[in-house]
Order: sequence, then C-alpha cells, then structure tokens
Amino acid sequence: MKNGVWKLLLVILFVLAIVFGTLFIIDTNRMKNNKPVLFSTWGKKYSAPVASADKMNAVLSLEDKIADDTVWCGTFNLIWNDLKNELAKKDIEFTPQLDVVRNLNKGTFNTECLSEDSYYKVYGKPTIELKKQIEKEIKRKFNETSDILDDFNWNESGDKDYLLYSMLKKEFEFPKVFDRLEKGKFKDWENVKYFGIKKKTSEKVREQVKVLYYNSKEDFAIKLLTKSNDEVIISRGNKANTFGEIYAEIKENNENFKGSKNIEEDEIVKIPNIDFKLKKEFNEIEAKPFLFASGEEYVIEKAVQTIEFSLDEKGGRVKSEAGMTNKTTALLPDLEPREFLVNDTFCIFLKEKDKELPYFAAKISDITQVQILGN
Repeated sequence: MKNGVWKLLLVILFVLAIVFGTLFIIDTNRMKNNKPVLFSTWGKKYSAPVASADKMNAVLSLEDKIADDTVWCGTFNLIWNDLKNELAKKDIEFTPQLDVVRNLNKGTFNTECLSEDSYYKVYGKPTIELKKQIEKEIKRKFNETSDILDDFNWNESGDKDYLLYSMLKKEFEFPKVFDRLEKGKFKDWENVKYFGIKKKTSEKVREQVKVLYYNSKEDFAIKLLTKSNDEVIISRGNKANTFGEIYAEIKENNENFKGSKNIEEDEIVKIPNIDFKLKKEFNEIEAKPFLFASGEEYVIEKAVQTIEFSLDEKGGRVKSEAGMTNKTTALLPDLEPREFLVNDTFCIFLKEKDKELPYFAAKISDITQVQILGN
C-alpha cells in the first residue's frame, strides 16, 4: 500500500516538473521576444509589451492645433507655469514668438485642475541632491521611478540654472468589470481587442456609462464612471482643431441633449483597449533666448515629457512626467437602439468630476499606436 502511494506521488511530481518546466521555457522565450507571459515572470524583471506610439504626436497645451493620433497631458503645463510665475515672473517671449509658447503662457491648465494627491512638482538648481530628492519623493508618493531624470545633466550646472520637474499618476477602477467583447475591426485593422456592454448586459454595468449626447453611431459622447473621482469621456465625430475646442463642444452638446442619458437594455457600447507609452522632446522650444523680469537672458536647454496610458474592462492608469532645464546665456435622440461603437477615429478625455478641465486628452486614429494587435 505504502509503495503504491509513493509511486503515485512520484508520478504526480514528475508530471508537475514537466508542466512547470515547459511553462518556464515558454515564458522565458516569450519574454525574450517581448510578448506577454502565459503563467509567470519567474522572478525576472519584465514589463508586458505596450504599443510603441512611435507615430503619435504630443502637444503642449489644450489650445494647440491637433491632428490624428495626438496626445496631451497636463504635466508640462505645471512646470511651465512655475517657470513663468515663480522664476521668470513674466510671460515667456521668444523672438519671433511661437504659437505653442503663447498657448503655454495662458496657463489654462494648472494645479486647480487636479487633486493634490495626484501630482508632484518641484524646481531648483539641477544638482545630484535635487535628483535624489525627486527620486525619493516620487517613490514615497507614487511608488514610481523616473524615466526622464537620467536625460538631464546634473553635474555641470551654473549657480543660476534651473531644473523644473513634475509627475502625475492616476489609477482608477470601474465599479463593475465591463464585458470583454469579441475581437473586431477598427477602421481597416483586424483583431482589435474591445470591452464594453452587450445587449442584456447587467444593469449594474450599464449604470456606470452615461450618455452625454447621441446624434448617430458616428457622432456621440459617453462618460464612464469610476470608483474614484475620475471620469473617462469618449467621443466620436468631433471636427474642432484643438482638444480645448473639442472638450467645449462636448460640454455644449451635452447641455443641449434631450435624449436618454442611460444605456438601455438593447443598446451596445464598444471601446478598444488602450495601452501605450510615449516619450517626446520638444526641440521647437529649446535653445531660444528669452528674458526673466530681472533682465537675465535664459534658454531652455532640454524639454522632455513622457505619457503612459492604459484602459481596459477593469479600469485605467495614467502616468506622465515632464522635465525642463533652463540655462542663462549671459441635438435630438435616435429612436432606434443606439450603438456606441468606438471603432473609428475618436477622442478620449480624463478629468476629475469636480474640476472644470481634463488632465489628459488623446485623439486616436491609428489603433496600432495604442494596442498590440493579435495578442
């Protein structure tokens, strides 16, 4: 009897060894090829692949002109406001002046658009001590590390040089997990991952989507509610040229909309999964002289921003950093069941529910910039 038990245990252990050995080999190879693991990272440092967003553009302000596949986040505005208000103590003026700088000087987006626990910012002389302080604070506040601090020179700063830095981090969950939908098309791309609401989806899930307006399945806006004070606004059919104008258009259409604000039982919502990481250096504002109110002349030596954003059936995450060094030189509702299909060019905004402006915006036309297809 005892021999039989031992033999059974040995067989079980042998089978488990084969199974886990096979999984280890598969996952190791998938990590080498930058593919999602099937079972575990096996203690190795590894991040699941995200879309490279190599063709996406970033704008500096809500007032900047946008094209398809453009993203904005308010971190750079935070450090520009400190440059203008705390250091230069006047508007930043290039010769000739740039439209992007005029827009930054307006200070439309500021700390009043965010809760204090969602951002960190600081400025000072670019020293190793300041770098260590930033690393310590973002680890304490967000449990994060920086992707941009090593891009700056910390050892050769002058007494009147400045570095400005900010980080924003937001994580949110939906009250109920949305349905994971079948893969489908986005424009001409196949195998796109979607989540949302099917016909007969539970009322609890439908309640976390509010209709802002609906003119047709190509012209609408919806709002996704979260457990926190963050709201996800998704729209299609917008013709305006800036994120600020698009957001104002959404608000106006919402105020004039007289149809049902709820997702009815026979209506569907289809939203593509998003996961991308973008890093941008703004060369257009670098190496151009400008004056502080004191009369001292400065140039922006380096201006960098990163934006990471993910969204799926469970919730989403935004992380953005911005850094800059300055050196001296001397409608009516549709009667048919509505379809909220986000399967073509769309805009997405994130905002806090009690704030006037969003803190993140994107216009997405090329789905391959924000989702790896076929996984």
